Amino acid sequence: MQDLVINFKDDGSHLYEQIYHHIKEEIRKGKLLYQEKLPSTRSLAAYLQVSRSTVELAYEQLLSEGYIESVPYKGYFVARVEELYRIGKGTEKREQNGSLRKEKFVVDFSPNAIDMRYFPFGVWRRITKNILSQDKKETFALGEAKGDAALRETIARYLHASRGVNADASQIIVGAGNDYLLMLLRYVLGEGRTIAFENPTYPRAYKIFKLFAGRLVTVPSDESGICVDALQREGADAVYVMPSHQYPTGVVMPIGRRLELLKWASQAEERYVIEDDYDSEFRYRGKPIPSLQASDTAGKVIYIGTFSKSIAPAIRVSFMVLPPRLLQRYEEQYAVFSSTVSRIDQTVLNEFIKEGTFERHLNRMRKVYKEKHELLLEELKPFLKDFSLTGENAGLHVLLTDKRGRSEAELKAAAARTGVRVYGISEALVEKKDDWDGGKAPATVLLGFGGLTAEQIKSGMALLKEAWKK
Repeated sequence: MQDLVINFKDDGSHLYEQIYHHIKEEIRKGKLLYQEKLPSTRSLAAYLQVSRSTVELAYEQLLSEGYIESVPYKGYFVARVEELYRIGKGTEKREQNGSLRKEKFVVDFSPNAIDMRYFPFGVWRRITKNILSQDKKETFALGEAKGDAALRETIARYLHASRGVNADASQIIVGAGNDYLLMLLRYVLGEGRTIAFENPTYPRAYKIFKLFAGRLVTVPSDESGICVDALQREGADAVYVMPSHQYPTGVVMPIGRRLELLKWASQAEERYVIEDDYDSEFRYRGKPIPSLQASDTAGKVIYIGTFSKSIAPAIRVSFMVLPPRLLQRYEEQYAVFSSTVSRIDQTVLNEFIKEGTFERHLNRMRKVYKEKHELLLEELKPFLKDFSLTGENAGLHVLLTDKRGRSEAELKAAAARTGVRVYGISEALVEKKDDWDGGKAPATVLLGFGGLTAEQIKSGMALLKEAWKK
């Protein structure tokens, strides 16, 4: 590992973007090799004389695009180049003989990308500067295991106002990302659990639960979400769902199915529903829908949320709301785990929310994403003869299902030949099924729009029209 020399340009671009582009090009050119360790965010920030959050934003962008990998307790490492399929002049893909060939993607419809151009960097910098200038020793102390009480109180108020969540600050645990909270939940739930997932689902959560669950099962879904009767048949005692906007299908669970799910959970003492409130901030049609936890009167819902999409991936602040029974278990046995979020970051985030900047930023991003969403739907109209459209009511991606019998692989390959990256729904399958593997299920692709400009959406759709017209 060595420091990176970056010549910053005074061209109006953000420093984190320049760091991101420099490292990306170094990887593409082979200057940074596979498994080579990158400097820590702290050391690189000090070397470049920029804020640590600036470096973290750059690393998070590289991480989300697959250029680097994060290894817990070890740091960041260069990823395999054949895994790179992103926006830019070109990416490299390894042939069977070991040589590299260029594969160009001029537009990447990633369902996970967000638009960082509107992030209030100046406000975040001001709050950070003010907090550090106060010389408060307690800010540098270890802090509470659940997270700072002030931030947890602010999150509790925010969740109640925006999502209808009924919980006080004592029920909230703050952690550095959902991964940590799910690993902590492993201990709180206890071993030997049978945990159910929809299929397809969020693969990362499935893989984490697979490390500790006694048994994992997948159950079918329909147009209203997870089929509750299948939970009974499979003997599940916990289920992971995303009722506000299921990934990747985009289904929003209606109130009838939600009540059915809560009734199932209430029929046994140790049954729980794990609610990942994925993409709940961005809804484009109909009235806002409260969280599933808002309807829970029996203490059966474990609520998990994050600021990664509503603020920035590098914030790395997620939160979990435990029902009373599990909260008692946590406090008696597992509060030994220290909080994984720095107190400085917690204090900055707390002020960011309390002073109203977060709400203003979120409202702005809702407007930005709604405009992109409407533009994408307009551009999709010529496609609706050959495709059916779903998942368009919320979130940062939509789904197109082919009507002409083409396979997912055919659609992706045709798009790639025109320089466009699209994503197949089968990539989110956690258990391969014959009807998917055999190509019997209708081919469905995901089109994300969060990280694209209006011009990129238009050009990408024009290229897809050319790619899929035959």
